[in-house]
Amino acid sequence: MNASGKNRILLLEDDVSLADGLCYSLEKDGYTVENARCVQEAKALLRQTQYDLLLLDVTLPDGTGFEVCETIRGEGNQVPILFLTASDEEMNIIRGLDCGGDDYIGKPFRLGELLSRIRALLRRAGRGRTEDTPADFGSLVCGDVQIDLAGSRAFLQGKKLELTQVEYRLLCLLVRSHDRVVTREVIFEELWDGFGNFVDDNTLSVYIRRLREKVERDPSRPEHLITARGFGYCWQEVQA
Repeated sequence: MNASGKNRILLLEDDVSLADGLCYSLEKDGYTVENARCVQEAKALLRQTQYDLLLLDVTLPDGTGFEVCETIRGEGNQVPILFLTASDEEMNIIRGLDCGGDDYIGKPFRLGELLSRIRALLRRAGRGRTEDTPADFGSLVCGDVQIDLAGSRAFLQGKKLELTQVEYRLLCLLVRSHDRVVTREVIFEELWDGFGNFVDDNTLSVYIRRLREKVERDPSRPEHLITARGFGYCWQEVQA
């Protein structure tokens, strides 16, 4: 946050009309926003200023938002990153998650959905405003999985899992409800703050598959994260 107590957001977007509209709406909602129109300008601003959240367009005149994300993560900066993409194709979702993004939203999007996702990412990163709910503390243990809630870290057989914020929240939700089916509706409500009606099954399927790739010995034959067809997903305890 800056001196005024407002969360500072960097918006990387070269569409002038969209950028102006987003800056106006975000500032009206209580954020301080700076707009970069190209990759080089974004990198220059990031060297000068600490931001609480990045909104990155994918396609820019001199590169991509993925490049900015990779640079930031390579420096060890864990600032929440939300991609703005004109395409919700699965490969773009995977690319954004692979390079360290926390979430994405496809254009065109509803302002209410965008604001909800921003609030969720800030809260989960401990950067939310004072009205946000505090993080849980303690730990969860389920078979060979241990979750350090205070440190927002998860371990599989003692080895730290490299998870995005959404993957971490999904894991916590499933482990807390282990051996019980968690419906898609509940997952949408918990992970996307009641705006699950804007999130399609393809998006959730991508996050489930990405989590399986990190926790399963053979993701094609999952032992932990089981699909309950037509209902949702269930986490099963597996001993080390």
